Amino acid sequence: VYAAVTYTLLLLLYAANNLPYAALSGVITGSMKERNSISSFRFVAVMFAQFFVQVFMLPIIQYAGNGNKAVGIEIVMTYLAIIGTVMLLITFFTTKERVIPTVEQKSSFKEDLGDLMKNRPWIIMLVLTTLVFITLAMKGGSYVYYFENYVDANSLATFIGPLLNSLKSVGINFFGDDPISAGFGLFNAGGIIFMIVGISLSKALADKYGKRDVFGSALFVSTLFIAVFYFFPATSVELMFLSQILHGFFYGITIPLLWAMIADVADYSEWKNNRRATAIIFSAMMIGLKLGLTIGSSLVTWILGLYNYIPKKFAATETVVQPDSAIEGTKMLVSIYPAISFFIAIALLFLYEINKKMENQIEQDLITRRKA
Repeated sequence: VYAAVTYTLLLLLYAANNLPYAALSGVITGSMKERNSISSFRFVAVMFAQFFVQVFMLPIIQYAGNGNKAVGIEIVMTYLAIIGTVMLLITFFTTKERVIPTVEQKSSFKEDLGDLMKNRPWIIMLVLTTLVFITLAMKGGSYVYYFENYVDANSLATFIGPLLNSLKSVGINFFGDDPISAGFGLFNAGGIIFMIVGISLSKALADKYGKRDVFGSALFVSTLFIAVFYFFPATSVELMFLSQILHGFFYGITIPLLWAMIADVADYSEWKNNRRATAIIFSAMMIGLKLGLTIGSSLVTWILGLYNYIPKKFAATETVVQPDSAIEGTKMLVSIYPAISFFIAIALLFLYEINKKMENQIEQDLITRRKA
């Protein structure tokens, strides 16, 4: 009960903090190019943090607790809470909102909601955000089943063996000796590293070609590298890793652009309605994000059930032999099914009217209007 209450409070506080934090990109600057830069820096840092957690957190916990994982988690979480609090305070005291509603602007929640319902780019971005996070949750929650039940352990061990030996030779043994868990860890780490590379290139591409076109093109290519997982034999570990890092690279390009485009939607709303509604626009997007994660996570369990997957806790023995239908479902969950929602999101971009030309027009019109 204590853990459940504490975790629930943590999620509530995180949501209360993350919403205004995410919306900052829409009010720190009115320059769309600067927003591209802000989003890129933000998500490079996010990916570094994610990489750190996935690769180094367990060894740090073991070290902090002298082998006692429970004690280690308590110590590490305490330090992380302190560091996080300091970072949030730094953000609070060092950021400045430069794009603010005019003093005479007065609007009710009903008026803001009415503006949103007439804002086609906002509706498109809301649905798109939901679809993107459905894919992320579905794909991310399925890889563990893919590695446990489909990927050939001997081929995986042969492929990752030289890398693990090289890491061990310099005293690094974060991934363990089990080929499945070690391979899964390296698989995720490779994707994150190349996501960081993609994120770092995102700004330059968006500045030259526009956010919408770069986002759509990169998402399309990244989706292809998801879909091809269905066709890989269980022994084609090299192709699996190659597709993962290429998917990570191209998807990385889209990560900062999604949030920069949401900030553009706030500008579009102000441009059309002469009223700024940054908070409600980002609030709705966060709902779409949470909805997507919830749907995607639920689909994993539901689809596995449809394909007669046998959960370990219901198995009579520790070694579970999955039926062919469950293996097929596992393959579909990391490839075809997540690709579908990505492809629908790409199709929606053909209805999204804020291209590079309109970005520049909105930015210049708002600059002129704010100076008047």
